[in-house]
Amino acid sequence: MRVAFVCVQNAGRSQMAAAFARRERERRGVGDRVDVVTGGTDPADHVHEPVVTVMREVGIDLADETPRVFDHDDAMDADVVITMGCSAEGVCPMTWRGDARDWALDDPAGRDLETVREIRDEIAARIAALFDELCAESSGVDPSVGPPTEPDS
Repeated sequence: MRVAFVCVQNAGRSQMAAAFARRERERRGVGDRVDVVTGGTDPADHVHEPVVTVMREVGIDLADETPRVFDHDDAMDADVVITMGCSAEGVCPMTWRGDARDWALDDPAGRDLETVREIRDEIAARIAALFDELCAESSGVDPSVGPPTEPDS
């Protein structure tokens, strides 16, 4: 399964989402089943510095990440495309039959560090919920139930 995180500049929200998704897939041991990509419709030159700063606080370094273009072909290769509260109009074609979602997140560009932290934390929570859903779909197990237990003797 390929999950794409898309925004206009690919310099804030989508970079954070992709980084959290990569970490989550490794934590859950599904790296062989979930591919994570990110891009923007009009990418910036670099990841926003406040985003780099707040992600370092949680052990993720985005300093060397480079925003990239997300285009029609990327959309066609994705099973799930998640936009960050900005339009990806023209990228997800009418013939695409994947799962398109918009998370309607505030843009961290130009915001103070506390606000960027709040956005980061919301993205982290949404990624955990997304992986609960993806893992449940692939295993047929409800993640809220927990592991099966042995009956009492």
